[in-house]
Amino acid sequence: MKSHTSSNQLTHKFISDSQLTSFFINSIMSVSPRLKRVSSGKFAFSSDAAAASRRDANYHPTVWGDYFLNHSSKFLETNENIREEHEKLGLEVRGLLVDEKMDHSNKIKLIDDIIRLGVDYHFESEINAELMKLRDHHHHLKFDLCTTSIWFRLLRAHGFSVPSDVFTKFKNTNGEFESDDARSWWCLYEATHLRTPEESILEEALKVSRKKLEALLPQLSFPLSDCVRHALHIPYYRNVPRLVARQYIPLYDAEAAKIESLARFAKIDFNMLQALHQSELKEVSRWWKDFDFATKLPYARDRISEGYYWIMGAHHEPKFSLSRKFLTKIIGITSLIDDTYDVYGNLEEVTKFTEAVERWDMEAVNDLPQYMQVIYTGLLGMYEEFKDDLINAGGRDFALYYAIEVMKEIVRSYQKEAEFFHTGYTPGFDEYMENSIISGGYKMFIILEVITRGEYSLKETLDWALTVPEMVKSSSLIARFVDDIQTYKAEEERGEDVSAVRCYMKEHGVSEEEACEKMREMIEVEWKKLNKETQETNEVTTPAVLPSLNFTRVLEVMYDEGDGYSNSQGVTKDRITALLRNPIDL
Repeated sequence: MKSHTSSNQLTHKFISDSQLTSFFINSIMSVSPRLKRVSSGKFAFSSDAAAASRRDANYHPTVWGDYFLNHSSKFLETNENIREEHEKLGLEVRGLLVDEKMDHSNKIKLIDDIIRLGVDYHFESEINAELMKLRDHHHHLKFDLCTTSIWFRLLRAHGFSVPSDVFTKFKNTNGEFESDDARSWWCLYEATHLRTPEESILEEALKVSRKKLEALLPQLSFPLSDCVRHALHIPYYRNVPRLVARQYIPLYDAEAAKIESLARFAKIDFNMLQALHQSELKEVSRWWKDFDFATKLPYARDRISEGYYWIMGAHHEPKFSLSRKFLTKIIGITSLIDDTYDVYGNLEEVTKFTEAVERWDMEAVNDLPQYMQVIYTGLLGMYEEFKDDLINAGGRDFALYYAIEVMKEIVRSYQKEAEFFHTGYTPGFDEYMENSIISGGYKMFIILEVITRGEYSLKETLDWALTVPEMVKSSSLIARFVDDIQTYKAEEERGEDVSAVRCYMKEHGVSEEEACEKMREMIEVEWKKLNKETQETNEVTTPAVLPSLNFTRVLEVMYDEGDGYSNSQGVTKDRITALLRNPIDL
């Protein structure tokens, strides 16, 4: 790893915002064989022979148009006194949460509902205090299977070490799990997804509970039927918290035993938070529109709204607003770079871009092809824009080194993949995966989230994360396997033949189906490793737990029915609509 360098050394060649804008305008106005002025006054690629010979992934245009650029929620303006009601209901929920007279089973159910409804960020200290009380091993001896399963899942999810042998008592004399209650099978199934390596009792419970739920599903009534259906599709622990809340709010509202104040609080809170998210996306969309990336780089994916959805899934709480906006810009720029290396750029051009990023100096833009100057200017300008807000605040200026280094690292990994393609070289599976841990982007996003969340100022955490420890490695491997299973065929259609699937097939002499099945097995292995790592944290590793988990969850959801980022016309559009367009009826 490189020795520590001060942020002043790394950024002394940055230029001012006015210089940046002037340079950008001048650069796109200069004569270029690849750009031409169109009737709108904007620029597009010319149809000369060089441009025509390049590959095109035929990504669809944005499905959103300028909707998020122009739309703002009117929820707070059209609902008088809604903030006062929200505050009052929050106090009522907090009172229930700390009620010492409530029995343990009901308290466990309450905490689980609060978390599933997406309002737990209001009660973090109270929830942690209650869970510390509930970890007493004597309590669970009286719990039924349903309550034990929720107790186990809650404690493990919050970093408490709970042995899996608590489920032994629910086996019959034949050593088999048994229950006549569908809700208990559902709760057990959800608990099994926090299993760690070599927990055979949870492996057994997973198989049995899934089989039972699949058989019982046609007989179940609403809302339990939908709870089970959602779990079988994407288990709760692996789902995006914001999506879980959107799904669970109407299901909880339909429960006969619901707590009225909690149900109402969750609905209001969802709409208030949605209004904040819409305002953030509007701001980021304006930045994207001002650079006009979609017109200037027509070969690349225009997915700024999908990028915001991605980052919002990782951390949605109001206090992380600045972080969401910065990381959405990062994912937008990184996506442009990825498409340039994968689709449009030739080897000579991408090599020049890699060299320019290594220099991290605006003067290097003069060595780049015209179309790449737009990306490079946007990249360095973005870091400069957010430097004071995200890095220097709170004495975290040292973190700029890490933020720049992980961007350089991912560009190097893209360079290597471009060399694989342009030279016709097929790497071995291990060689491919070693590079893919970086090119998948999850190490970069985990580190950037640790920096931008602002909750920690631990240089040791960032040094640790740069070494790709097991926690970060498992998250990155899951990301790569999930991605490649869903995208390798589309990539082959545009001439690429290097993927985890193909490398594994070639090295092990197996079929396409067998390779994909092996990838799925590896995903399960890495999830168990990740679960284990989150149970064994310390002062250094704790800051990376939620970024590792949440970014992994986002990818599981984004790619659960295909490449939901590149092709966002289907389920991804539906989910974004549910989270960022449609408020919940009160």
